[in-house]
Amino acid sequence: MHKKLLIPGPTEVSTQVLQEQGRPLIGHRSKAFSELYGGITGKLTSLFELPENYQPTTTTSSGTLWFDIVGRSIVKKKALCCINGAFSKRFGEIVRSCDKPADYIEVEWGSVVKPDAIAEKLATGEYDTLTMCHNESSTGTRSPVTEVGKLLKKEVPDVVFAVDSVSSMGGDWTLPHEMGVDILFASTQKCFALPPGLAIAFVNDKALARAQEVPNRGGYTDMLEIFEFEEKHQTPFTPNVSLLYALDKRLDLMLAETYKHIYQRHLDMAELTRKWAKTHFEMVPEKGYESVTVSCIKNTLGKNVKELNQNLAERGLEISNGYGKLSEKTFRIGHMGEWTVEGIKEALAAIDEIWSLKT
Repeated sequence: MHKKLLIPGPTEVSTQVLQEQGRPLIGHRSKAFSELYGGITGKLTSLFELPENYQPTTTTSSGTLWFDIVGRSIVKKKALCCINGAFSKRFGEIVRSCDKPADYIEVEWGSVVKPDAIAEKLATGEYDTLTMCHNESSTGTRSPVTEVGKLLKKEVPDVVFAVDSVSSMGGDWTLPHEMGVDILFASTQKCFALPPGLAIAFVNDKALARAQEVPNRGGYTDMLEIFEFEEKHQTPFTPNVSLLYALDKRLDLMLAETYKHIYQRHLDMAELTRKWAKTHFEMVPEKGYESVTVSCIKNTLGKNVKELNQNLAERGLEISNGYGKLSEKTFRIGHMGEWTVEGIKEALAAIDEIWSLKT
C-alpha cells in the first residue's frame, strides 16, 4: 500500500507531475533544452515576482548544495550563523567545512535568534555574511527573516544575507525582495511537491558581486559559472532533464493556483494542525514563530510515535517522528505541497482514533 506522506519532505507528488518524467530526453546543450529551461526561469520569475536585480536558477542537487555554494562563493572574511535546530546548525558546519571562519549565535531548539542579538554581533564589523534557516523543520520553527532583512538593509547593507528556505519556499510567503534576502534557496521535494533532486535559488546582484571577490569557489559550487550559463538558459553541468520536465509542469499548476492562494492554503492547514495539537498536546516552537509548512508537537502524553506510524501505515498514511534528540519526545506533521485542509483533517482524525484522543 502506498503511504501518503505527511512528513517534512519528501511530500506527495501528483500522478500528472510524475508522468512528466517519462517524456523523451533531450540534449542539455540543445535549443529544445534552452527553451525548456528558459521557460522555467520565466515561470519562477513570475511566480515569485522577482525584480530585475534577482535571478533564479535551478541546480541538480539537494538544497544542501547551497550551503556549500554560500561557503565557497560568498563568505569572504567571516560568517555569522544563526543556529536554532539541526538544519541551521548543518548550514554553519558546512560553511566551516569550506575552510571559512564562522561564528554561531545559538539558541535552544524551538526558539529563534532575534534581530537584536544579530545586530549586536554585526555591529562589530567582523562579518560579511549572515546565514539563517527560515523554516527549521527539526522543530517546526519559523525565523523572523523579514525583520532581520530590514535590520541588515538599514545597519549593515554590505553583509550578504543567505537564507535556507528549503522547507518553506513555495508554501510560506517567500518573496526574496520583500524579505530582504540576497540568496534564498529551496529543495523541490518539499513545498514544490516534486521528487527530490533539484534545488531552486534566487540570487541578487549584490550576492553576485560578492562572488566576484571570492577566490577558489570550487567547481559545482562556483556561483558565477552557474549564472554565466543562465544567460543562455543552460547549466554548467548535465542537469536532470526529467525532473525539469516535472518542474515545468508543477510551475504551470502553481501559477494557475496563484501564490496568494497557495500561501493561504498552507496557512489554513497549519492553523488547523496547531489548533488540534494544542487541544491534546503542546507545540514545540516559541509562540508566534510556528512554521507554516510543518508542525512539531511535544509528545506530552508519552505516546509511542513509532507504533503510531505503524498503525497509520495500515491506513495509507505516514507522519514523522521527532528529529534526532527529539525522537519520541516530539512528532512532526508536514502540511505542504499539494495537501489540502480536507486531507489534513482526515489524517488528524486517524491519529485521534488510533490514540483514542477525545475531540
